Amino acid sequence: MRIALVGYGKMGRMIETVARTQHCEIGAIIDPVAPDQEITSRSVNAESLDGCDVVIDFTHPSVVCDHIVLYAKLGIPAVIGTTGWYDQIDQVRQAIEGTDCAIIYSGNYSLGVALFMQVVKEAARLFAKSGLYDPFLTEMHHSQKADSPSGTATMLAQRVLEAFPTKTHIEAETQHQKREESALHLASVRGGWVPGTHTVYFDSPQDTIELTHRARSREGFAVGAVRSAFWIADGRKGFFTLDDMLEDVYLSVERSE
Repeated sequence: MRIALVGYGKMGRMIETVARTQHCEIGAIIDPVAPDQEITSRSVNAESLDGCDVVIDFTHPSVVCDHIVLYAKLGIPAVIGTTGWYDQIDQVRQAIEGTDCAIIYSGNYSLGVALFMQVVKEAARLFAKSGLYDPFLTEMHHSQKADSPSGTATMLAQRVLEAFPTKTHIEAETQHQKREESALHLASVRGGWVPGTHTVYFDSPQDTIELTHRARSREGFAVGAVRSAFWIADGRKGFFTLDDMLEDVYLSVERSE
């Protein structure tokens, strides 16, 4: 499989390392600011993607929507790891309607995080049912992360929100006043070299339950992205999330056993 890496920062480099261990060929490395000797092109277009079987895109929310539309029109399967664009997802779906697209997107490609999502979803259901607990979330990342809150934190918050009927919206801004009872607060911290730490809290006057996922490195994200590239390039057509891949590859097998 020939992979086009779009975005050649720390994540892109890790994906390259993992992809080569899976006997993949790196057909293109596209980045607007990386040194000339490290890349094949500075812009995403039909020419720079020519001959590639699949794209893995870890770039910036300001450009990724245009990238997705281009991948769909060119018929090149794509793994989208860029976050911070989900508020535009309806417009993107409309823009690629009628194309023969194969897109998978996620705020986090770590299998551990995907399983953690399932744990949080079930925990939220139980704590909401008790009627005793107030949920909230924190996330911590390195100082160079481009978006806030993280895509992973937003996905976790959404799962908690769906379980608690008393919560109507996610509040990701700093609170300079009393928090609304209907708000699910999500706080972000940026500093140092933290790969990613996400904690979900369920708090009552009597106790606090904390569920935490702490990444040790970017390797887990890269492994998941490469696995997703194999999956999405295997003749699939449509607009998928990582949950769709997990359902197909892991959960359906588990149920059949």
